[in-house]
Amino acid sequence: MTNEREALLLAAADFLSRRPNATVPEIAKAMGVSRATLHRHFAGGRAELLQALSDLAAEKLQLAIAEARIEEGDCADAVRRLVAHCEEGAPYLTLLYSFSQEEAPDIPHPAWDEADAAIYGLFERGRRSGEFTTDLTAAWLTEAFYSLMAGAVWAVQSGRCAQRDFIPMVAQMVLSGAGHNDTDKQST
Repeated sequence: MTNEREALLLAAADFLSRRPNATVPEIAKAMGVSRATLHRHFAGGRAELLQALSDLAAEKLQLAIAEARIEEGDCADAVRRLVAHCEEGAPYLTLLYSFSQEEAPDIPHPAWDEADAAIYGLFERGRRSGEFTTDLTAAWLTEAFYSLMAGAVWAVQSGRCAQRDFIPMVAQMVLSGAGHNDTDKQST
């Protein structure tokens, strides 16, 4: 992927995460490009743009999971590492979260399913080990993780929170919700 294309996708993700039903002309205007430029990169229009965003989000999430080594060590540290490694791709994840809430595009994505299963597995492992509460399901903790990532992106985008607070905000809330009481550790 070219840097220009990825920059366009990031701009589209930032805008569409706040306005998921925007039209192609609105998307182009928000991205600061002409419709012709947008069409040159995504000739299939909105559908191709959404597919590219979905592909990139899944790629970034899989990379974050691999780099965070979430299957290693205690689960709380794994969550902190996961949040830290997801920060860069958070706008893409937020976009997918927005679409799943708004219009749930029918984009099959085995890579996304694999990533989702890995995060679910982390929370399930934490529940089995006793690090996390068994009062909440791993499925709910996984959904809460995505929701908190989206909320943090929106808070930073709107200027209500600083980017430097992204990792501690998300990690502390996830771990507090998971019933883990040692949330003072910094992410690694």
